[in-house]
Amino acid sequence: MTPRWPSTLWVVRHGQSAGNVARDAADAAGDLRIALDHRDVDVPLSRLGEEQSQALGEWFADGEEDGRPEIMLASPYVRAVQTAEIFRAAGGCAADEKICIDERLREKEFGILDGLTHVGIEASHPEQAAFRTLLGKFYHRPPGGESWCDVILRLRSLLDTVSLHYGGRRVMIVAHQVVVLCLRTIIENLGEKDILAIDREGDVANCAITEYRFDPGIGRDGNLVLARYNVTAPMKGEVAVTREPDAMVAARG
Repeated sequence: MTPRWPSTLWVVRHGQSAGNVARDAADAAGDLRIALDHRDVDVPLSRLGEEQSQALGEWFADGEEDGRPEIMLASPYVRAVQTAEIFRAAGGCAADEKICIDERLREKEFGILDGLTHVGIEASHPEQAAFRTLLGKFYHRPPGGESWCDVILRLRSLLDTVSLHYGGRRVMIVAHQVVVLCLRTIIENLGEKDILAIDREGDVANCAITEYRFDPGIGRDGNLVLARYNVTAPMKGEVAVTREPDAMVAARG
């Protein structure tokens, strides 16, 4: 019988993006808004992000992981697609492996808070800042945007597709920080307190992998088991990793 889940599932956050760089600069300067000329969908990788994606692909190509992915899924956002393409070109998977774009893997939508720094949200939408403090980041849904629960809902559908079509295969997903955390919530059956505790321990690094292995002895029909979390491929030279501080309510991931 074909297993319900992939034999291995890697969930990868995209490489550092131009949005990450602009956000860091805006935060350091105390600006109200992140200076970007693109839609969030169109924000590309930075040069460092390209190097991180290259390093991850070479890491898999060198056999540092137990097998290369047979299936590649990616968020439609440019930074995620570029990460997957560079990973593939570096030998991380077969050169002819199609990258399947799935809109359910898109970044969490921030609605009216999109592009604002924490200071900007306090200044422009103090009622939303207070509401988020009251509800918490897991349940707060800004007008026109999503809560973490909304992201989890669409990702449950995504995992149903993975289960239906890719059982027993090696699958890689390239997406965003909140997506990584929300997938952990679903796969590991975590509650709000559990996943927010993980979030507080440290942010998901750019191009970090979260790896699951199928264990047939777990549950009635087997299940995915976390093998490692937030692991990055070695880079040439000393490289700082861009992370997303919790205070950045509308940070781009």
